[in-house]
Amino acid sequence: MAIQQDHGAWGENLAADYLIQSGLEILSRNWRYRRAEIDIVARDQDVLVFVEVKTRAGTGFGRPEVSVDRRKQRLMVDAGMAFMRATGYESEVRFDIISIVGTPGSQFEISHFKDAFFPGLDYGAERGGGGYYNY
Repeated sequence: MAIQQDHGAWGENLAADYLIQSGLEILSRNWRYRRAEIDIVARDQDVLVFVEVKTRAGTGFGRPEVSVDRRKQRLMVDAGMAFMRATGYESEVRFDIISIVGTPGSQFEISHFKDAFFPGLDYGAERGGGGYYNY
């Protein structure tokens, strides 16, 4: 496994541990739908939570969370909707981002952005959809 993949797996493990310690139940990891992947699917009481984990060694190229652009958001929403169809889930959902700055064996920082984005009411509309609102 390449160093970058090792670093990403380390970050995803940290994020999963963080979510568990925060009281969430992990339902799935690395759930795939077509070209999209959701790093962590969790439940926060009655809310289904789709989590994207971004890990960087430092902030020289910007904070990790800013790399979750509209394209990535759209892929997450598509995968999230597919997960809901596959499991029959029909209630509240949330899209979170967990940002980790650091490296294995050293000090690190975790930032959790709850409700980081959500699809707008026109998501998937024939005119192109993609109505996202960011907080």
